[in-house]
Amino acid sequence: MSVLAGRLTGKTALVTGGSRGIGRGIAERLGRDGARVAVHYASNEAAAKETVAAIEGAGGSAFAIRAELGVPGDAARLWAEFDRHAEGVDILVNNAGIGSTRPFASIGEEEYDRVFAVNAKAPFFVTQLGAERLRDDGRIINISSGVSHAAVLPDLIAYAMTKGALDVFTRNLSKVLGPRGITVNAVAPGIVDTDVNADWLRTSEEAWAGAAAMSALGRVGTPADIADVVAFLASEDGRWVTGQWVDATGGSLA
Repeated sequence: MSVLAGRLTGKTALVTGGSRGIGRGIAERLGRDGARVAVHYASNEAAAKETVAAIEGAGGSAFAIRAELGVPGDAARLWAEFDRHAEGVDILVNNAGIGSTRPFASIGEEEYDRVFAVNAKAPFFVTQLGAERLRDDGRIINISSGVSHAAVLPDLIAYAMTKGALDVFTRNLSKVLGPRGITVNAVAPGIVDTDVNADWLRTSEEAWAGAAAMSALGRVGTPADIADVVAFLASEDGRWVTGQWVDATGGSLA
């Protein structure tokens, strides 16, 4: 099937943090489904260009936009860049985020503020400014995490708190934007094989096996596993699902 026959043909999507890992998987999948995809990145221009090239190589349409998140004025700069390439958006995926692996006793105030600025504050204001550009019957998908619902990795306490905030944002925003036919959902990955996780996930066979054992399905997740769930919610098939936290951990919380 050609990309022109995709179920998102005629739609425009913005994926924050879309140049690598889960974000890239989402961007490429939405592109294959026919959407024109804005691939947002903070600093790695080469990775963003690679993602755009991959989407275009598969017959899709994409463009890259740069904006650092977690700093004053970030949302306004992001949308100013977007507006240079497109008018209006149908699908917003708030995927960009950073982690914090310091335990409760050692995380400092600066790091705490930074992880909240990127993971919770930025999606709020990106969405707030994006709402006026978002067409009726649009889609907002926030990338949460399994750690917001279970203390499986307690050293990620600050990170988990940011994702809990994102979950609350998701539920409440679904009621705010529901009258416009806009759905708002959160998708929660578990452990996914990305370059961000490679430093510990691929250090040994034992590390990989331990991560795989957390899933009821006995394997480590892939960006495509998450992207397929997002693609469903972004499509017409997901029109009656809103305000939900979708467990995409492969049964790690079962």
